[in-house]
Order: sequence, then C-alpha cells, then structure tokens
Amino acid sequence: MPNISKKVIERFIKTVPRFQKVLQFAKDRDVNESDTVSVINDIFGEVLGYDKYQEITSEFVIKSTYCDLAIKIEDKVQFITEVKAIGINLKETHIRQAIDYGANHGVQWIVLTNGIEWRLYRIRFEQPINSDLVCTFNFLSLNPKDEKDQECLFILSKEGLIRNVRDDFYDKVQSINRYIIGSLILSDPILSLVRRELKRLAEGIKVEVKEIEHIIRSEVLKREVLEGDEAEAAKSRVNKFYKKNTSRRKKNVEAPQKTNHSQQE
Repeated sequence: MPNISKKVIERFIKTVPRFQKVLQFAKDRDVNESDTVSVINDIFGEVLGYDKYQEITSEFVIKSTYCDLAIKIEDKVQFITEVKAIGINLKETHIRQAIDYGANHGVQWIVLTNGIEWRLYRIRFEQPINSDLVCTFNFLSLNPKDEKDQECLFILSKEGLIRNVRDDFYDKVQSINRYIIGSLILSDPILSLVRRELKRLAEGIKVEVKEIEHIIRSEVLKREVLEGDEAEAAKSRVNKFYKKNTSRRKKNVEAPQKTNHSQQE
C-alpha cells in the first residue's frame, strides 16, 4: 500500500460518509444523469482533492461531443470520466463508449461511474484498442478507515496522481492476478516441484509431469483462468520470463568456462 499522508486520510474520513448519504439520497430519488454528474464533480473536488474550478472540466470535446467530466492538470487531461445516471447499472456498452472517448483523444485513463459503482480503466493502444480494469469499488460500501479502501480512493486522488500511484497499482494488478498465478502453476518449474513433493509424500510413487499437469488443468484450476485472451497473455509473459532466466543462467555458466579457457591459453 502507498504511504498516504495523515492529511489525506483525514480528508477521506471526513468527506466519504457525507457523500455516502448524498449518494443514497440521490439513489432513492433516482436522479438523472445531469444531477449525478454534479455529485461526481463534488466528489472529485472534496474527497479526491482536485480544484473544482481549475482542474475539473465538463468542456472537454471529443469528436464534437462533450465528455461528462475530465481531470486536467497543467493543461494535460489525466482522466476522462464517463458518468451514467445513478439508477443505471454499468454495462459493457458503457465501458466501450468510455474507452472510445479516451482512445479518440489519446487519454489512457478512464473512469466509468454511476456515482455508486466506480471503475478505473487503463487503455491499451493496440489493434484493436483494448483496456484493463485496474480498480473498482462501491462508494456506498467504502470504509474510509480501512487501508484497502483508502488505497482505492488514493489511486484516483490528486495526491496519488502526483505520485504516479495509478501506474504502480496497474503494474501490481498485471503481475498479481489469477491468470498469471494459473500460468505459473502450470509452468515446468512448478510442475516439477509438485512432482518432487508428491514423490516425497508417497515414497515409491511413480508420477509424470504430464499427469500432474492434466489433473491441475481439469480438476484444480477453473477453466476461465486457462482460456481467453488474458490467459494467453499471462502464459506468454510467464514463458518469456522463464526463457529469459534460462538464457541468463546459461550465460553465467558459460562465462567462467571461457575465462578458464583463456587463462590456460
């Protein structure tokens, strides 16, 4: 967890409960999108620490259309925020719309929210355009005294932006997730380790790595962890990591041999 200053934590503790009441009232009244945007604007200002008059704007044009809100620091857009009415559940079409807005203006970070549910996405500028869900939370369920909830707020805050916390958190999410862990479990070093431990557990047992891999694939790991684009990306990353490590070890082994050969000459 990033080191959050006492001042920022105190601001979270003071303002979050107040806006939880505001959002609950807005939800009960089923307010429209425009009124939801007004609440979000205040949350960015009072909870997340942005200057409402200089750093939060609704005048940001994307393909002749104004986005709901944009966070601009020193004339650079840091977040595009797509807001839906508080009574509308966020759907895939809303995500795609928000991602398209960011992609069309080269803005990598997107916030999608209906006031209660908040989602932070990072766009991958590739073909086709894709995105990663970096962080999500329910504002009504936040406990501003809880460290994990403080971290979610800090990622979106001005202070977190200045310290580039969002990129650090993204790197963590990319490295510690079910797809990476699933690929690691099915990697040769881990499968060999499991085989070794099974042989220690039951002396004389005969078991092959392929047999262990089959059991893990079919009976231990969920299918969704092993299939799809994210699973393939994780597998590629893990394979690349082990290949790089093998190459490095090989060079380290060969280097002394070359040195000894040179000395003999």
